[in-house]
Amino acid sequence: MKIKFYTLGCKVNQYDTQGIRERFLNHGFKESRNNQKADFYLINTCTVTSSADSKSREVIRRCIRENPKAKIIVTGCLVKRDAGMIAGIRGVSLIVSKSFFCDGITDFSGHTRAFLKIQDGCNNFCSYCKVPLVRGRSRSRPLDEIVKEAKALAEKGFKEIVLTGICLGAYGRDLRKSAGLVGVISAIEEIKGILRIRLSSIEAKDVTDSLILKMAGSKKLCPHLHIPVQSGDDEVLRKMRRNYSRKFYINLIKKIKKKVRDIAITTDCLVGFPGESEENFRNTLNLIKEMLPLKVHIFPYSQRSGTYAHQKFKQPIDPVIIKERVNRLKEAADRCQDGFKEMFIGKSLPVLFEGLSKEKKGYWEGYSHNYIKIFFKSKNLLCNKLLNLPYLTSLSRH
Repeated sequence: MKIKFYTLGCKVNQYDTQGIRERFLNHGFKESRNNQKADFYLINTCTVTSSADSKSREVIRRCIRENPKAKIIVTGCLVKRDAGMIAGIRGVSLIVSKSFFCDGITDFSGHTRAFLKIQDGCNNFCSYCKVPLVRGRSRSRPLDEIVKEAKALAEKGFKEIVLTGICLGAYGRDLRKSAGLVGVISAIEEIKGILRIRLSSIEAKDVTDSLILKMAGSKKLCPHLHIPVQSGDDEVLRKMRRNYSRKFYINLIKKIKKKVRDIAITTDCLVGFPGESEENFRNTLNLIKEMLPLKVHIFPYSQRSGTYAHQKFKQPIDPVIIKERVNRLKEAADRCQDGFKEMFIGKSLPVLFEGLSKEKKGYWEGYSHNYIKIFFKSKNLLCNKLLNLPYLTSLSRH
């Protein structure tokens, strides 16, 4: 029997799909790829935004069209609270809404960097966010399980491990005698074959002095932090229930940059929160310009049923205004990216290559330790190779 997998959303979802993939393959299924039809389709959905909902439904319907006789299995965040809506799509065979930690993964299909989930769930309950409603409370994996899995991935040849979680910085708070996230990093640093450890998204309040110190002194922990800000305005941050101020966030970024050499900061911004004024938005725009991030993921606000913001705030922003603000923020973010990259022109950067580039024919592409995308022309096989190369903007812009 042949099966095809589709994953929408975050790194945690990609990890979850890999765990499911290995279960099916261990029971004799063969994976179909590209345009090959399959007997079974598994779609791991996302519900972080209304756009994610739409994309999830679109993929489900596309799979049904590809093979109307196939069994269609739908799982993931969207089905946790909207199983009825999915069940109403003719052709869906099975809905699986159970959350679980899998028995561990031994591979990461189609990637040269392996994601390793160490935590799931979230206790923060930001007013706009549906994730805690579908993922549940924060829970951590035991350290020995994490180390065992990291060793298996290293033995498979993975040189970079990306530690992931829904609220990564909360790791260990529900465990007895845990050394927290820094303890996980220290344990994985000892594993032979792992050359890089990278962190996925982490909340500002979870970037502790001990984590900054570890990043500053580690030879394996990549100098890159993705720290969502969402808004640069204190009034909006309070309504969002973000639990920090503009001043706290910018001072944190300054402290990190002072302590950690070559550090790149990436972030998320939510534009058009109910009641957001032009002044509120300009505060976000100015904060982004001040912090000089490598990249900004920009999301227009969308109402999520069941959230506090959906129930409480009834001042929607005109979609035309939201689109205009998104474009202004994107322009500022692009200039910040250029400014950050220019600091590394002519410097040698360690690059782990992932494969041949689809953007630049004849070039290999990969990422530097601080997450700058690098293109390099070579006739040699560079996949999963770590090389030190001079950074040239003419080859590295994307």
